Amino acid sequence: MCGRGALIAAFWAAAALALKAYADQPVTESAFFADVPVVLSASRLSQPVADAPAAVTVITQAEIKASGFRDIPDLLRLVPGFSVADSGLNTWAVGYHGFADAFSRRYQVLVDGRSIYNSNFGEVNWNDLPLSIEDIDRIEVVRGPNAAAYGSNAFFAVINIITKSAGQTPGFYSSVQAGTHGMGGVMLRQGGSLGPALYRITVSAQKRQRFNSVGYDNSGKPVYPDETTKTYFTNGRLDWQVNNTDDVMAQFGLTTGNWTFSPTPGLFSPENVYAGFLQLKYHRILSADDEWYVQFYYTRDRFDTALALPPFGLPLYILQSRTNLDAQMSHRLSPTLRAVWGAELRQETDASPAYFSTTDTYSGVLTRGYLNLEWRPAERWVVQGEAMVEHHYFTGTDVSPRVAANYTFAPGQTLRFAVSVADRTPTFHEEDNFYYTKNNGDNVAVVPNRGLKPERLLSREIGYVAQFPGLGLDMDARVFYDTFRNYIAVNTVVPATSSVLGIDQFQNTGTIDIHGAELEAHWRPHNDIDVWVTAARVFAYPDAQVNAADPDVAVSAPRTTGSLLTSYRFGNGWQASVGAYFNGTMKWLSDGDWTKSYTRVDARLARRFRWAGHGVEAAVVAQSLTGSYSEFRREYVFGGRYYGSLSMHW
Repeated sequence: MCGRGALIAAFWAAAALALKAYADQPVTESAFFADVPVVLSASRLSQPVADAPAAVTVITQAEIKASGFRDIPDLLRLVPGFSVADSGLNTWAVGYHGFADAFSRRYQVLVDGRSIYNSNFGEVNWNDLPLSIEDIDRIEVVRGPNAAAYGSNAFFAVINIITKSAGQTPGFYSSVQAGTHGMGGVMLRQGGSLGPALYRITVSAQKRQRFNSVGYDNSGKPVYPDETTKTYFTNGRLDWQVNNTDDVMAQFGLTTGNWTFSPTPGLFSPENVYAGFLQLKYHRILSADDEWYVQFYYTRDRFDTALALPPFGLPLYILQSRTNLDAQMSHRLSPTLRAVWGAELRQETDASPAYFSTTDTYSGVLTRGYLNLEWRPAERWVVQGEAMVEHHYFTGTDVSPRVAANYTFAPGQTLRFAVSVADRTPTFHEEDNFYYTKNNGDNVAVVPNRGLKPERLLSREIGYVAQFPGLGLDMDARVFYDTFRNYIAVNTVVPATSSVLGIDQFQNTGTIDIHGAELEAHWRPHNDIDVWVTAARVFAYPDAQVNAADPDVAVSAPRTTGSLLTSYRFGNGWQASVGAYFNGTMKWLSDGDWTKSYTRVDARLARRFRWAGHGVEAAVVAQSLTGSYSEFRREYVFGGRYYGSLSMHW
C-alpha cells in the first residue's frame, strides 16, 4: 500500500471505531474540559493554550503511552511539521520545517528548565540523556521562534520536557522490555520520603539496534550501522516543601554508554560516552500570580572514540560543560496586567583536539535578561509584549522581541496574531572549526572560521485555537510566513573518507522565505477513545546566494508531514492503539541523503490488571507494519520489529 493510502486507511479505521463508540456514549463536557492544557513554555507564564502568544503542542502521558515509542525523539512525530530520524551517529536528526542535519542546531531543548543542547555542534545528545520515558510528565513544544522567552537557539522551536515530581511517583515501579533487533531494557524506580522531603530514584539499562543489519562479520554475526550496545543511567529527584510558600527541588543524573557508530558509510568505530548533571532550584509562591525562583545547574558530557584523524593524529573526543545560574520573578501589577522578568548567567566550555586542532579548552560567558508583559485591555483580548536582551561570547549583544494579540471572538474560539524575531548564535564548531589550505602541494595551514553573524528569523503568524465540547474536539491551526536571514551554510573543504572525518568551512549566506500551514486536533468522541491528528504543509524558497552555498536547502523541508494516533480503552483493563506517521520526500542536509516519502504504522495492545495487590501492565508493540523505510541515509533502513513490555507498580 502506498504511504498516503496507508495513512488514509488508518484514518478511516480510526474514524469508524470512534463513530461506533460515539453512538454508544458521547463524551461528557466535564471530562473534555479537564484535558484543556495549561502551558508554561510559551511566555514563562502559566496560561491556557488559547492565551499563549505562540502555538504550543502538549504531548501528554496518554499519547506517550499509546504511541509505544521508547525513544524520546520519536515522540516529536506527534508534533505538526516535525521530521525525525536517527542520524547513524548514535544521535538523532530532528527537523522542523526542514533545515535538519545530523546536528539539529536550531532548537532550544529543555528538561525541567535545564538547557541540554551541547555547545560544540548545537545538537541534543538524546541517547545519553539520563531520563526514562516513564519519568516524563508531559512535553510542551512551542512551534515557532521563542527567543523572546528563551534566547538564542530558541530559533525554530522550543521543546520543554517536564518530568514527574517525586510526589507523582510513590512506591516501587519496574519495567522490562524485550524484542527483535536486539532490543532490551530494564528500568527500576523507587519513590518515597526522607523526613519532610519526597524523593525518587531511577536506574535503567538499555540496548538498541535502530536499523536493519547491513551484513555480517567474519563470525557470521550481524553488523548494524548504529548499535547502542550498552547504555546505563541513573537519576534522582528530591522535592522538599519547606513551608506554605517555599519549596526546594534537587536533581542529578549520570549516564555511561558503550556504543558503535558509523561516522562515514562503511566505517565503524567503538564509542564511549559519559554524561552527568546537577540541578538545584529554590522556589517561593506568594500567590497564584506572584512567585520567584533561583536555579543553578551544571552539566558535563564526554564523547570518546578510537578514531585518530590525520594529518594531525589527534584523538577524536569532545568534552564540554555548562554552568548556569538564573533567576525569575512573576508578579501581577494590576487586575489587567501581569509581568515576568528574569536574568541568566552561563559559562560554556568545549575541548575537542581533532576538531579544533588543539588540546586547549575553549570557554565563553553568556548573559541574558528578559521581560514579558501580559495585558488584558478588554474581556476578549490578551496582548503580550516581550523581549530578550542577550550578550553572547561570539556575537555580542542581540535583542529578540515578540508582540502577540489573542482575540476570543466566540466562546472557546480564539484568533492569535503574532510577530517575533529570533537569533541563533554560532556554535563552537561553526565559529572555531578549521579548514585546510595547501601551499606548494604539501604545506598544510590551519585557518579558523571567525566573525560569523548570528542567523536571524522574522516570523509572522495567524493562529486559530478552538474547543468544541459538544463534539469532544479541540484544535489548533496556524499559518505562518518566516524570513530567515544570514543562513550559516557549510562548505566541505576536505570530504569525509574512511580516515578523515571531513573538514568544513562555515559562512553566512543569504535569505530564505518559509511559509506554510499547520493543524493539530484532539477528538474524544467517547470517554474511552482518543484520536490525535496533525498535519503540516511547508514551502521553502532560498535566494540565489543560499542556493549557491547549499543547494539542498529548498528540498530539506518535506512538503507534507502528518500523524494520526488513536487509542481505544476496552473494558477489563484492555487498551489498543494505532499510530500512522507520514513524512514526505526530503533531503537531509550535510552528510544525510535523499529519503523517499513513507508512512509508518505502529500498533500497541496492552492490558492493566491487579496481581497479588500490585498494579501490572503487559503490552506488545509492533512498529513499521507498512514495511521498511530509509532514515537519514539510504543504507539506514528501519524495518518491521516487535517488542513486549511488562511493568509493575507497588
